[in-house]
Amino acid sequence: MTSLKLISWNVNGIRACAKKGFSDFIGTASPDILSVQETKANEDQLTSVIRHPKGYFSYFSSAERKGYSGVATFTKTEPLSVERGFNIGEFDGEGRVLRLEYPDFYLFNIYFPNGGASPERLDYKMRFYAECLKQFKALTDAGKNVVVCGDVNTAHKEIDLARPKENSNVSGFLPMERRWIDDLIGSGFYDTLRMFDESPGRYTWWDMKSRARDRNVGWRLDYFFVSESMKENVKAAAVMPEIFGSDHCPISIEVEF
Repeated sequence: MTSLKLISWNVNGIRACAKKGFSDFIGTASPDILSVQETKANEDQLTSVIRHPKGYFSYFSSAERKGYSGVATFTKTEPLSVERGFNIGEFDGEGRVLRLEYPDFYLFNIYFPNGGASPERLDYKMRFYAECLKQFKALTDAGKNVVVCGDVNTAHKEIDLARPKENSNVSGFLPMERRWIDDLIGSGFYDTLRMFDESPGRYTWWDMKSRARDRNVGWRLDYFFVSESMKENVKAAAVMPEIFGSDHCPISIEVEF
């Protein structure tokens, strides 16, 4: 039996997070796989300490635009394969996707778009969502185990944000955005946190300007989803609000094979 600890964290700038204890966090938490989003950096802008944590293989997908978006995955075990993006230009140029293949599962590390800037960005987000579901289902239909993690940029249900009524017309809690999570779950995926914890207040993002974290006035925007074939392999899931360094906190799951 192999036990793995997976962590996902929107670091809101990996260089900024590095100044706030990112390397210490990796050393202390010691995840088998750490997926980070919103790196806001190309590899050549990072120190070797950030780029290659001791004991980890590192993979990056960066946006064409400097200081924007980007994801990175740090893994103790070398994956069988690594894919960056979906081979679709309009999505891949923003560096939002890493897909790692392991013997027992595929892992997607995704920084989903924010739809709040304009109607065009909301449309982009929804098209990105649709492509993601297509990619996930292609693997599950082929009998593969799939893990999806990252900043989904949507709170699923009213329990997943502090002020649902006030935000009912705000991107991140729009019916169409929430419906995509319904569709994901309807296609056989499980929201791992809710497999173990149905309590409110389990937020992963807080507005820094208003010091909302002090009052836990937040949103749950970060998720681990697993395909139905992996449901029994998930042994624990948690939110880690005690970890600072970003406006998001890390989340984790433990799986066994």
